[in-house]
Amino acid sequence: MKLLDLYAKMKGDLNQIEQELERTVTTDHALLSEASVHLLKAGGKRIRPIFVLLSGKFGNYSLEVMKHIAVPLELIHMASLVHDDVIDDAETRRGRLTVKSQWDNRIAMYTGDYIYGKALTLATKLTNPVIHQILSKAMVQMCVGEMEQIRDFFNMEQSVRDYFLRIRRKTALLIAISCQLGAVAASADRETANKLYRFGYNVGMAYQIRDDLLDLLGTEKQIGKPPGSDMRQGNITLPVILALKEKRIQEALSRELVLIRESGSVSDTSRAIEMIRNSDGVAQADQLASRYINKALAALEGLPNIAAKKNLADIAHFVGKRNY
Repeated sequence: MKLLDLYAKMKGDLNQIEQELERTVTTDHALLSEASVHLLKAGGKRIRPIFVLLSGKFGNYSLEVMKHIAVPLELIHMASLVHDDVIDDAETRRGRLTVKSQWDNRIAMYTGDYIYGKALTLATKLTNPVIHQILSKAMVQMCVGEMEQIRDFFNMEQSVRDYFLRIRRKTALLIAISCQLGAVAASADRETANKLYRFGYNVGMAYQIRDDLLDLLGTEKQIGKPPGSDMRQGNITLPVILALKEKRIQEALSRELVLIRESGSVSDTSRAIEMIRNSDGVAQADQLASRYINKALAALEGLPNIAAKKNLADIAHFVGKRNY
């Protein structure tokens, strides 16, 4: 099944999730509502809610229950994007002005905080303490991941292991608990929830690697921002780390990265991008993403052969090959 077919099949439930997202962030305070809905209307794949809903199919599925975890997880993701755009000084996201560009940094930071608060408020409708323990621990780890990324801006000495630890916290963990909490909220057994967690974790690792590759290989139309944005912000991603290990371009690429750092947001990344594209780093990163997808598919083994299992496998395949 193609991903668009899956979205069409789940349209009814996803529409209700979308309505709940808007209802949750809407408030009497006009500016908070406008800024929050601004990001919401920019769209997104809603991959986290989809993982929640599909994982809930392995237990006692109820959309009324599922939305109280699917919506908070998407809101946590959205809030992190608002904060990221301030840190990265990003002008656009998904082809639209960021909250910080439309208003300013202060409005963006408080909007992100507000969305986090609304996410936690909605999650309290689920009384299982395990859900709140998993959610709060993940949010702490996400903050640690963000701090590690800031610490390593333009750090050309960082290792592949440093990168993996960072994206585990920044990206993979939220996708992993989307799968886990969907099962937990639906009262699935612990073994099933753990398998779904491992599936989500490995998909999340591949998702971020592919995202980092797209930043170097994609067009502005495809990715909704100028290529090389990560490098301008000082974020040294996996393909760059791997390219820096190649002796033939190591010195030249290092010089380009220093120039990018010194030039700031107006820097020209075209020469660095060309070097990385012509290096082995791109193919190596792609192979590592494929390994994570294979691990994700292996995690599904032993789960009941219901439609949701195939749907999850289809999403994993999409993530492994995605170009937008």
